[in-house]
Amino acid sequence: MQKVLFIGLVFPESTSTAAGSRMLQLLHFFLEENYHITFASAAQTTPYVDNLESLGIDSVTIELNNTSFDNFIKRLQPDIVVFDRFISEEQFGWRVVENCPNAIRVLDTEDLHCLRQARGEAFKKEESFKLEQLNRLDITKREIASIYRCDLSLIISPYEYQLLLNHFKIPETILIELPFMLDGLSKDTLLEKPTFEERHDFISIGNFRHEPNWQSVLYLKKTIWPFIRKQLPKAKLLIYGSYPSQKVTDLHNEKEGFIVKGRAEDAHKVVSNALVLLAPLQIGAGLKGKLIDAMLTGTPSATTIIGAEGMHNNLPWNGFINDNPKTFANKAVQLYTNKDIWEQSQQNGIEIINSIYSKMQLSEKLSDRIIQIQSDLNAHRNQNFMGSMLQHHSLQSTKYLSKWIEEKISTK
Repeated sequence: MQKVLFIGLVFPESTSTAAGSRMLQLLHFFLEENYHITFASAAQTTPYVDNLESLGIDSVTIELNNTSFDNFIKRLQPDIVVFDRFISEEQFGWRVVENCPNAIRVLDTEDLHCLRQARGEAFKKEESFKLEQLNRLDITKREIASIYRCDLSLIISPYEYQLLLNHFKIPETILIELPFMLDGLSKDTLLEKPTFEERHDFISIGNFRHEPNWQSVLYLKKTIWPFIRKQLPKAKLLIYGSYPSQKVTDLHNEKEGFIVKGRAEDAHKVVSNALVLLAPLQIGAGLKGKLIDAMLTGTPSATTIIGAEGMHNNLPWNGFINDNPKTFANKAVQLYTNKDIWEQSQQNGIEIINSIYSKMQLSEKLSDRIIQIQSDLNAHRNQNFMGSMLQHHSLQSTKYLSKWIEEKISTK
């Protein structure tokens, strides 16, 4: 049995974040491929962490800047190491190279952090975002270097995949476009969900530790919701999300119908009970888990161009896409009040899920690529001179910085 080691930035929380759901999908892929899986992280656990042991996955706590990891990975000898975001590769990649040089190194980017940060900085400065802004950020250099150092990087969004190919000129041989991996939907699936008449309220949902989600809710409160409420004075907007801070709960206002609910114990249930999901995202990157959840539960959505970016391959959207706040509000009201439009949007969501996110097809695609790399790892790496050069320099600098930190800790 082959072994795969996941090095997590955090332990996965599939009920809290889209990143957690994505991680669980990858874990299930390797389970179905009959790998023995170990999931290791230096992060603390929370009450919401997925029960990996129940899936037959070994869960291990590791330490940063500590040679105990070297002993751990030498004993484990994994065939594949999956890094959860580039920060994990920076922290542990050089140790993997030293102790298990023949292990295939896979980076799960989740989304491009540099793209999200560059858009966020432009948004704060009230500037329009330009791709050239990416080149000025330190995080861009770090993330791109991490992609080069790995044998394969999983890119969740077709927009980001093309950005890496065309803007950063990264070789296609070390990239794979791999969106969410989902079971298909049938039209009968929606028969199990509440009907148009059985649903009520608008909904917004998202992890509040994620800045784009906070900005989206603030935008709803200050700009969009007043337009909607003027047309639908009795409507309510339910705000769900894990880890709400005081600034989030302070937005709660019963009179305005703006109801902050906090964490949803069952995200799919609360979304499936709503008539319309609102996601007016102004910044961010990657694929949006909330919009996928809306499609899976038969809930039409109103979102922005950034919200829907890379998610539907020009198929008709599961609702409406618009960046103008007044038009956005008007379209949201249409979805809320027009049953025909609402039901057609549901069908659009089924088509998007089945056309783009087929677990069967995507699993086969990933499996084929791993087998191809395993068949001649040396030849694969020889095509990536930039990666070997960055590996050499990064290994030296990161290694000695880590050892210096370790020495400082041990002498305290």
